[in-house]
Amino acid sequence: MERTRRQHVLTILVEDYFQVGAFEKLIRYQNWENFEARYEQNTMKVIELLERFDSKGTFFVLGWIAERNPSLVKRISGLGHEVASRGYYHRNIHNLSPEELREDLRRTNSVLEAATGKKVIGYRSAEKLSYAKDEWILNILAEEGFEYDASFVPKRGDSKQYRFAHKRRCGDKDLWLFPYSTLNLGAVLLPISGGNYLRQLPFTLMRFAVDGWSRKTDQPFMFYFHVWELDPDQPRISAATRVNQIRHYRKLDKMGWIIEELSQRFDFTSIAELIGAEDKAVIQRRNPVQAAVYDSIIPKYRVQSTPTSIPITIVVPCYNEQEALPYLVNILPSVENRLLENNYKANFVFVDDCSTDSTKKDLDRYFRDKANVLITSHKTNQGVAAGIMTGIRTAETEIVCSMDCDCTYDPHELVNMLGRLTPGIDMVTASPYHRDGGVRNVPRWRLMLSRGASFLYRRVLRSKMQTYTSCFRVYRKSSMTEIGLKETGFLGVAEMLGRLDLKGGSIIEHPTVLEVRLFGVSKMKTARTVIGHLKMLFWLARSRIFGNQDAIGTTNSKNPEYSPSKGN
Repeated sequence: MERTRRQHVLTILVEDYFQVGAFEKLIRYQNWENFEARYEQNTMKVIELLERFDSKGTFFVLGWIAERNPSLVKRISGLGHEVASRGYYHRNIHNLSPEELREDLRRTNSVLEAATGKKVIGYRSAEKLSYAKDEWILNILAEEGFEYDASFVPKRGDSKQYRFAHKRRCGDKDLWLFPYSTLNLGAVLLPISGGNYLRQLPFTLMRFAVDGWSRKTDQPFMFYFHVWELDPDQPRISAATRVNQIRHYRKLDKMGWIIEELSQRFDFTSIAELIGAEDKAVIQRRNPVQAAVYDSIIPKYRVQSTPTSIPITIVVPCYNEQEALPYLVNILPSVENRLLENNYKANFVFVDDCSTDSTKKDLDRYFRDKANVLITSHKTNQGVAAGIMTGIRTAETEIVCSMDCDCTYDPHELVNMLGRLTPGIDMVTASPYHRDGGVRNVPRWRLMLSRGASFLYRRVLRSKMQTYTSCFRVYRKSSMTEIGLKETGFLGVAEMLGRLDLKGGSIIEHPTVLEVRLFGVSKMKTARTVIGHLKMLFWLARSRIFGNQDAIGTTNSKNPEYSPSKGN
């Protein structure tokens, strides 16, 4: 295909798959550190692709990424591309006050400029902006030293010039505006400049739209895409709505060849080069704000255990958790460090419940070199309660904790739960339904069923709590080892608490927050679980009335078969 010499603008958004607007209600930026980071490898894919066609572009980089990987940002700049601001976090400006926006801009520029040694002159907000509602940010951008913005989407009824690059007087300064390119369909203006539109719409239509733009105007077309759009193998956020899954994951294998075709047809440049601002003075030294930001990200030393540290064991039952394990692996080091800071030395027991996916292999790969990790395996699938009991009986410490592999409860909360295991207490259990607890994004039907079960358990057991079915707990091993279970799956979690209650054990609940599962799917069968809870309540009531726990019966041995393997 013959390459034309028409020059257009290429912009690349450097953010990771978990930092996007489609998932903002599910994933808080406070938890970004826990996800498998893929932005670097995806950015390098983009750089290599652009180098093949000698193309240049503007990379809008999140400050969060630049702070953690300044060498990547420096490399982008060193190869002749422009580095501009995407904001520190992927936050909608409608949720920020003017002063919060200023703080966000300054913090982002500090880390970007420290990495590149060049002044940041461009900005693109996390979400598309409207001329009718959001022009208030322009004066702030001008006052903060920016020379252009690329955040606005023109709508039908806006001035015609607003569809194209234009200057706007803001106070005593001029600010360039580079809006998203649109296709005039008469009744509406359709954004066609890239990203989701390039992937979802037939590319024949996109090619027609770009060719039409080139024939009708000499203004540059504004292309954009995200680096994660070149990553079809990225982890899937299973908790996302069907619409958002289609929006985010559909046709990820399409973006690479689209960029190749566009690069063959057009010359691409950065916004800074287009407006003649690519040679901004190099910053000679970090200012105090940059120094403070960079000093704050120096990795903290790892806290060391002491002879007085209290040994504990954390049990993690796993069944087909290959999708959730990378998240767990990322979060556990900070959990272990926080425990050490509070004088607890953590040991871990992972119980693979005869998984049929790569869970067993992944556990060995992640933890085989960890001296404080023991991996055990059930020879047959027994259920989550059996996994917890195996871990409790395997533990060599008196204090044992259990947690879900999917981290629907924040494992860092174990520190506070451990503090409540005072003398005379046998179990501390997490309680999202406590008045000081909470739930985030959990389906209403599931909450209704769980709250209903808790209501009935309160009528049957001595311990009056708001939650009886949580796997997130702290135990005294000596209080649990002799307990046998009839139910070894999800029902067994409630049975463990019920049997301890009938033995006269002391149980308290700790308010926590329950979040929706992000990776993989729940293994709980709803109808079977509901019927099982009703049977369990009948058995527990009969046992309490007649004083005979054996009326419930046990079907699993006190020492389920497993094959242990310990890290070297």
